[in-house]
Amino acid sequence: MGEPYYLTTAISYPNGRPHIGHAYEAIAADTIVRFQRSCGRDARLQTGTDEHGLKMAQKARDLGIPAKQLADEMSQHFIDMCAALNIEYDVFLRTSEPRHHRASQELWRRLKANGDLYLGRYEGWYSVRDEAFYEESELVAGEGGQKLSPQGTPVEWTVEESWFFRLSAYTDRLLTLYRDQPGFIRPDSRRNEIMRFVEGGLRDLSVSRTSFDWGIRVPGDDGEASAHVMYVWVDALTNYLTGLGWPDDPATFDRFWPADLHLIGKDIVRFHTVYWPALLMSAGLALPKAVFGHGFLLNRGQKESKSLGNVTDPLDLAAQFGVDPLRYFLLREVVFGADGSYSAEAIATRCNAELANSYGNLVQRTLSMIFKNCDGELAGFASCEADDRLLATVAEATREALPREFSALNFSAGIEAWMAAVFACNAYVDDQAPWALRKTDPARMRAVLYTLFMAIRDLTIAIAPVVPTAAQAVLDQIGIPHDQRGIADLARADWYMARVASGERLAAPVAAFPRIVFAGDAA
Repeated sequence: MGEPYYLTTAISYPNGRPHIGHAYEAIAADTIVRFQRSCGRDARLQTGTDEHGLKMAQKARDLGIPAKQLADEMSQHFIDMCAALNIEYDVFLRTSEPRHHRASQELWRRLKANGDLYLGRYEGWYSVRDEAFYEESELVAGEGGQKLSPQGTPVEWTVEESWFFRLSAYTDRLLTLYRDQPGFIRPDSRRNEIMRFVEGGLRDLSVSRTSFDWGIRVPGDDGEASAHVMYVWVDALTNYLTGLGWPDDPATFDRFWPADLHLIGKDIVRFHTVYWPALLMSAGLALPKAVFGHGFLLNRGQKESKSLGNVTDPLDLAAQFGVDPLRYFLLREVVFGADGSYSAEAIATRCNAELANSYGNLVQRTLSMIFKNCDGELAGFASCEADDRLLATVAEATREALPREFSALNFSAGIEAWMAAVFACNAYVDDQAPWALRKTDPARMRAVLYTLFMAIRDLTIAIAPVVPTAAQAVLDQIGIPHDQRGIADLARADWYMARVASGERLAAPVAAFPRIVFAGDAA
């Protein structure tokens, strides 16, 4: 069993159906975990839904149904999205589960035992939509002078009895964390924002509510639940512990905690890099190794909204273009950490140029030539010095450049290096013209096809975390054993000799990436 690696997405608030942002985060997380597994690590992915809070309670009330019924119905949409986008999670955690209630209450007890909780009275601005408290200085003016949160959502003045967490006591420890571990918050722009926020001084955090009851009850001193429910973010953040069985399964928890990466949207970085580490410090638990706040996806450069009529269902995109092309486009097109834009035309153009015309065509014509000109046989293939130079180019891209960039979450740069190797292979085909060598120099033709065959194996294994279904289909066609399809296996050659010795032949190839045709095509 390889070295453990634990990655979490943010858990999605299921008061509406999944949007493109949810899909983007899930695809990126799934790709990271598949990549880590390909490198030989025991990688674990957790996602889920954040089902409590005033926003869910109000939505259920408006619909005239119990909040639990709304949570059940809406959470299923996120489970369905993961299935449709080929997201291989290990745990889908719903915060309404009893095990999560137990974990959250245990965390609360530890905070209280450490002297960091006290009962007081909260008066301040609260955004129901963000489920967040804001200082007066953070508010912005909307139309007619209406006060809005920094996210542009309405805020309301709230007064009620509340438990408070002594967040202010952790100001210095948090600043020390950011300075001593600069990689804790990524990218650097997010780290700089958080440091400025904390340097401005932290106030104690209201961590309970009494105005509604759809949440996890605060445990009372006598063991009975009090009238308070936990602030939804205390509840939500604890999910990262619950999914590892904490506190009931110490073996799993000790193996995978602390998390290697919390992957989240840039709008919730504060909760994960200020509140969460402070809570963990108070509870005596190790801190996650890194938090990465990715950017937003814009529809033709605009933020999606119902009023603009540009909200996109990610499953519609997957149905229109294919799951693997959608995954490829999102990670290839957008510099991870920055905002990015998408459109139907951009998806089709990018995927046709690179997946269909370049990589897909390379696979199709190479395997077709082996099938037609060599009767599908690999026996007798050999390389020569000139061919080795191309293999070295491919090896550098697939064994060094792409893994290095993916490890740093630089997906677009990693895929760029991969595409450069694909282009080199296609140029090699055109230059060597193996179809012409069949009559003039059959031995040389076999050397060329061997070189391309080996390159396809490397290229396909390397890109498999991004386009898993198509990649596995190609690896099936060329006969790579299922236990030798990782980046850690790229230096191995015994699979090839075993294939030759078995006497198997390649079947007629099936196109890996047919061209995308959509309604906006001019063709």
